Parts: sequence; structure tokens; C-alpha cells
Amino acid sequence: MINDICKNDRPYEKCLEHGAVSLSDTELLAVLLRTGVKGLDVLKLAQYLLGPDCGGEGILNIHNLTLEELKSIKGIGNVKAIQILCLSELAKRLSKANAKEGLAFTLPSTIAEYYMEEMRHRKQEHIKLLMLNSKSKLLGETEVSKGTVNASLVSPRELFIEALNKQAVSIILLHNHPSGDPTPSTTDILLTKRVQEAGDLIGIELLDHIIIGDNCYSSFAERKLL
Repeated sequence: MINDICKNDRPYEKCLEHGAVSLSDTELLAVLLRTGVKGLDVLKLAQYLLGPDCGGEGILNIHNLTLEELKSIKGIGNVKAIQILCLSELAKRLSKANAKEGLAFTLPSTIAEYYMEEMRHRKQEHIKLLMLNSKSKLLGETEVSKGTVNASLVSPRELFIEALNKQAVSIILLHNHPSGDPTPSTTDILLTKRVQEAGDLIGIELLDHIIIGDNCYSSFAERKLL
């Protein structure tokens, strides 16, 4: 428990005296977890969660651990597992809310920033359809595929049924690469071409296809691939 830790090393007291900014990642997590278990104080538990045995990505481990994986760790039960999952989700929503201030659907960089935390930690590829009006305002978004983005599995017909239902004038495709490298694959290029051609026939313009990597992105519009 926190009380068993040397006073000078207690994150609560350190935060009160110097502010939350003074705490390490391990100490911040320890404050949220509150207690450890017999033989493992809360700082050591937090350190383990951020260490190599839980993914080796430090604080990013929090985004990658599932409920089942968390509960398999000594000292983590339902309550602590849910606290950690909620911490991860809160971090993503805070990042998205902050990015929304500068969001413009005419600028690929701001779109990538807005969806970055939501998309970059996913272990499978997910593809989103963003539907816009004549003033490039978002009418709605929907996830149209999960798993490998395969041009034969993502049907332009289904995409444009969604877009027509929203009375969209234009659309943007958005998906992630779990590898962290946003470079378009041959399949990505083929899918984009099929959607663009279908949109031209219907009269709904494909403005961009943005691929999210690990804190980076690739835009078909910026690459002059549209």
C-alpha cells in the first residue's frame, strides 16, 4: 500500500508538494491504483504494468492491455482492470477533444491528429467512412470494416449507401496500420481507386484516404494519389 512506502517516495505527498507534473509515469499510475497486494507494493505493481513483461512500451502498455490480460496479472482484479481500461479511454477522449479545436476536414493533418489516439493503438486494421456536406462539415462517421483492409471485402456499394442516407456531398476514408507505418499498400491503393471511381459515377467525391500510423499519417490527397 501507499502507506508502506517511505514518506519521501510517496506519490500522494509528492503531488501535494510539487504538483502532478513532478510524478513519473509509474507514480501517476500508482496513485490511480491506490493499493498493491501482499509482497508487492503499489509502486512495484505500477512499474510491472509499464515494464517489458506487459508489452515493453512503457505508458503505452495501458492502451494495449485487454481486460483478460490485466486480470491475469498478480494484484489486478476486476476493479483495477476496469480502472486501467477507463484511464486508457479517458486519455484517448482527452486527446480527441483537444485536437477538435483545430479540426478542419479540408486539412489532412488536423483529421489525422483528431483520430490519432483513437486509431493508432488498435491491433487490427479498422476503416472509417467520414461523410461531409457541401461546406466540408461532418455529417457522420461509421466504421465499415475491421480486420485486414481488403478491397474485395470493403464494398463501395455499402459505403455509398451510407453516404447517400446522410445526403453527403463528399467522403473521406480513414484507416490505421497496426505496424505503425502509414505507407499505402497496393491493396490500399486499389481500394481507394475503386471507391473514387464509384463516387465519380454517383456524384459523391472522395476527398482523401488517410492512413494512421504511430504518431504519423499518410494522405492520398497530399501524395497526389487521387
